[in-house]
Amino acid sequence: MVPILTFIIIVAGIWFYAYRRTKHINKQNTDGYFFSGRSLGGFVIAGTMLMANLSTEQIVGQSGLAYSVGMETMAWEIIACLSILTLAFVFLPNYLKHGVSTIPEFLALRYDNQFRLVISFLIQSSYIFVLLPSILYSGALVFNQLFSVGTLLGISDYQGLMVTATAVGIIGLAYLLMGGMGISAISDSIYGVGLLIGGISIPFIGLYVLGDGSIIQGVSAVVASAPEKLNAFGAVDSKAVPWPTLLFGLLFNTMFYWNTNQFIVQKTIAGRNLAEGQKGVLTLAIFKLFGPFYLVFPGIIAYVMFQGSLPLSDAAYPTLVHAILPEGLYGVFSAIIFGAILSTYVAALNSVSTLFSLDFFKGIFRKNASEAATVHAGKVANVIISLIAVTLAPLLIHAPTGLYNFLQEYVGFYNIPLIAIILFGFFNKSVSATGAKACFAFHIGFYVIAKFAFDGIHFLYIHSVLFLLDILVLLLFAKFAPLPQEFRFRPSANKVDLTPWKYRKILAAVVLAGIVSLYLLFSPLVLAK
Repeated sequence: MVPILTFIIIVAGIWFYAYRRTKHINKQNTDGYFFSGRSLGGFVIAGTMLMANLSTEQIVGQSGLAYSVGMETMAWEIIACLSILTLAFVFLPNYLKHGVSTIPEFLALRYDNQFRLVISFLIQSSYIFVLLPSILYSGALVFNQLFSVGTLLGISDYQGLMVTATAVGIIGLAYLLMGGMGISAISDSIYGVGLLIGGISIPFIGLYVLGDGSIIQGVSAVVASAPEKLNAFGAVDSKAVPWPTLLFGLLFNTMFYWNTNQFIVQKTIAGRNLAEGQKGVLTLAIFKLFGPFYLVFPGIIAYVMFQGSLPLSDAAYPTLVHAILPEGLYGVFSAIIFGAILSTYVAALNSVSTLFSLDFFKGIFRKNASEAATVHAGKVANVIISLIAVTLAPLLIHAPTGLYNFLQEYVGFYNIPLIAIILFGFFNKSVSATGAKACFAFHIGFYVIAKFAFDGIHFLYIHSVLFLLDILVLLLFAKFAPLPQEFRFRPSANKVDLTPWKYRKILAAVVLAGIVSLYLLFSPLVLAK
């Protein structure tokens, strides 16, 4: 009973604090509701981006993959830091410079509205029918594994899963209806601190238990028992992360996620100015450097502690937590994990309603709609989308793996060319909408061919080649079928101050040094001997 009461008090307390902090924001206009009045500071941006990124599927999945293959899994966290740097120095300044609120809006500004609507539709459909139900399902599944919700409530595990998924859906919807992005952003920053502290405590407690009361002895036990697991450089034929793909396929994938993914980028656009946005993004990069220790390393600890005996690798994190976490901390840790599920869900839900409201409701159905009417349309969309997600989530118990694979396949149709097209939109004045559409069509065709012809080749290799081919297509169209006149953006379109953060280069250098240091630490030169 005590853990349940602790959980309720923490979740309710954070919500109340966030609600009070955002009461002053006018939520009757689109900037206020969807972008928190463009008022977010650097720390809040870092916290809300971190929590939107981290879901239970990621926490459990990365530890499970590390249990199977080792520290090469950390590449998803560390290479992401490079992509976050490109967000700070390239993508965010350009988005703010041109005054756009969504990624499709930029595509309409630079290319044409038809292309905007196609991309917006693809993003919205993937969020509504795949991403949001997957967040609810995987989050509820892991939450039940960690904290035995069914047992606590005296119901079956399946009923416990339905209760948890529905609770996240309802609470997430309430967050948005009552406070828009602002209330979730403030909550995320608090949950983010809790996740860093609570997440990092798990490997420390695990090493303490493994070392019979000594963390140093625990580290020694890991190094002595599984040095091969501590190598961050995957083999060329690795099924996880082959090392040749680190600065190619993997980098391009993380660039899509951190630079062109609406529910991530939207949080940086909500910053009060460019300096705060860069401060938040670069602070996030520092946070991500700790990811290998609380997302990946627990899988190695579980491998040594349980001597590789677990029947499923994804059971590594839940089993480790059950084995080492003191019962008195269950309520606190459950609230942190619940916050991770909630944050990702709310971020995705807010983004899809933003895209619908701005791209379709105001862009097609009611072009002269007032700010209040557009916000109302977003709220109605939130309710409908939440109902769809909550309804679909429990059904995924019949085919969770297949649906996750479908998500990866679906996103693969547009993620890589989207990066290339947006970069050309920033820096090439000659490429036309025809060139962008041709690149997109070319990518889809070759992606389908590659999936059948090179089925045994790691998808990161395929993405490496396709990105370069997409660039080649755009170059050819810019050269041989350019715009009649070079494109010119509208002047003074920015909505916030564009003065860069004065410490951006120093923090970027720290991030780069951290990346190099971590790869040296988890290499045959240091730990993986």
